[in-house]
Amino acid sequence: MKPTRVLKIDPQHIATVLIHEAADVLRAGGLVAFPTETVYGLGANALDAQAVRGIFAAKERPGYDPLIVHLAGAESLAEVACRVPPVALMLAERFWPGPLTLVLPRGPRIPPEVTAGGETVAVRVPAHPVAQALIRAAGVPVAAPSANRFGRLSPTRAEDVLADLDGRIDLLLDGGPTPVGVESTVLSLVTPRPTILRPGGVSRESLELLLGRVEVLAQPVRPQEVAPSPGTLSQHYAPRAKLILYEGPRDALLAALRKEALRLHGAGARVGLFLASEDLPFFEGLPLIMRAAGPARDLETVARQLFTTLRALDEAGVEVILARDFGAAGLGLAVRDRLTRAAGGKVVRVT
Repeated sequence: MKPTRVLKIDPQHIATVLIHEAADVLRAGGLVAFPTETVYGLGANALDAQAVRGIFAAKERPGYDPLIVHLAGAESLAEVACRVPPVALMLAERFWPGPLTLVLPRGPRIPPEVTAGGETVAVRVPAHPVAQALIRAAGVPVAAPSANRFGRLSPTRAEDVLADLDGRIDLLLDGGPTPVGVESTVLSLVTPRPTILRPGGVSRESLELLLGRVEVLAQPVRPQEVAPSPGTLSQHYAPRAKLILYEGPRDALLAALRKEALRLHGAGARVGLFLASEDLPFFEGLPLIMRAAGPARDLETVARQLFTTLRALDEAGVEVILARDFGAAGLGLAVRDRLTRAAGGKVVRVT
């Protein structure tokens, strides 16, 4: 297997020659991994069905899980959607470029491979300068899920991409760590009321300031069902270790974590804890492997460090991860969503 070519690129001083090299690969039907403000994406020409099938093959992704189409700007919406309601343009004006994906009626140029055969398409305009430059240079909409094997932890660094996809893709643009760290919020505009299908980098509260009440998808999609958007399956974003999420008031939550961690350790398991920075003293001196994603009050840091912290626990060789919840306010909802899916729905609620 031929190793993937890696081109280091400075997001602050973008080398045009590197962007054009990557754009040539996309136009030729190849696969390019690139940084967005959320996570690294694995891109292909969204208008080329064969190229899109290459994404599914490289990721070992099932065909029932659709992709997000990335655009250079809102002016390109008519290329991918057959109808663009005024609310979509209002949201684009407020949140694009940025981590908001809109689900709209699919346009005829988008092949069914992109949408899992469905009649809607998920679209967004990424804010990362490398992503922006690449899409504009390619001159085509770019279908791009996260650049990892299906179901695994999303990549926020170039080395994460290579760990999963080296030799499976043509090119990787290494633009350093991604600043948001969790995927975009996916908002359906084809439901009776705007509905968040996947919480992400734009909070529910921010959307409701503009739209009024916004619903949140109540139930995850079960395996084999056609998903309405990416990131809605019940098991996703998972580390190698088994993960269990704990929700509840902090004192009760930490006490439950400590009790279960010591029980598992006593039974011979190698236990990891996913914590907030201020939780660490509570477990000091115990024979457990602890990693903190950041202070509980700093949800931007927690979101940015979510996947790297889980990777660190995997790299430490833990067999089970006990993770604490960070609430549902702001970016906490996206963090909770990722941890719940990483746990496959295994959530312990304490009081």
